[in-house]
Amino acid sequence: MHHGGASGKAVVIVWRRWIFPLLLVVVLAASAAALVKIAFFPDRTVAQIAPEASITDPVVAVERGSVVNALSLSGNVARDEDYTVRSEVTGAVTALHVSEGATVAAGQKLFTVKQDDPKKDVDVLAPEAGEISEIALVKGQTTSVGTEIYKITPARYHVLATVEPVQLYRLVNAPTDASVTITGGPAPFTCTGVRVDVGAEGTASVRCAIPVDQVVFAGLPAALDLALGQVDDALVIPVTAVQGGSGTGNVWVDAGDGSDPEERAVTLGVNDGTIVEIVSGLEEGESIRQFVPGFVAPVQENCYEVAPGVEQCDSGMSW
Repeated sequence: MHHGGASGKAVVIVWRRWIFPLLLVVVLAASAAALVKIAFFPDRTVAQIAPEASITDPVVAVERGSVVNALSLSGNVARDEDYTVRSEVTGAVTALHVSEGATVAAGQKLFTVKQDDPKKDVDVLAPEAGEISEIALVKGQTTSVGTEIYKITPARYHVLATVEPVQLYRLVNAPTDASVTITGGPAPFTCTGVRVDVGAEGTASVRCAIPVDQVVFAGLPAALDLALGQVDDALVIPVTAVQGGSGTGNVWVDAGDGSDPEERAVTLGVNDGTIVEIVSGLEEGESIRQFVPGFVAPVQENCYEVAPGVEQCDSGMSW
């Protein structure tokens, strides 16, 4: 019995001291061989897929077409801002004919002032229809030329629409008139005095005046349509192919023989935000890169409901 126990211990020692380390060496050697195969001898299946997955820069042909640069903006009807009126006479106020908040017509008498030189009564009239506020005069008070005497909020309205800064180049040389459509309102009408304002924060807006004979209300949503230009039978290319967006730009002409594309300066015309007219620099039939080198296509997320209240979004490239 004692001899058998000693033999069992010897077997255990042999396993621990020799067999287990040898097995560990074998396992590590197999792992190393697998890593070497992955790194230096990839599977033929992987090697066959890789060339098919390579991305080439797409090209497009310079073609003829029409470009209509019509920009439709969403905005709202707003009341024109109030402004301060200053006195044009020096003298004593003898009468106030309106009170704070009064609605007045153009030419309506507001105050009477006894002018000092020459001495005579002068009636101060409303410059236009509107509402009077912040009256700074009382009967018996002396006023002088240049003194602020009241504010008026004119009975005028305008349409104010925001615009993405990237669209500002399309608004260069914009017309002075635009078409306004108010949902549930009157038939589309023309507004005048179109102007583009760019704020210090980079915000941009388009504004135009509503005719005084149109009945509108502040806050109404309105569509502002601007006809910015149109050309027919012109050379056109995608805007994604042009570096620059107004007046001049650069494109990359592809010879089709695998060589690097040629950077070429072009003169631009009407732009509808998707395609742009080429005035000079390219000829019909030439091939150009569809995207400016270094262009990153925007990522578009497509979201759908996979269960009640559970939404899943997949990202895809939006060209």
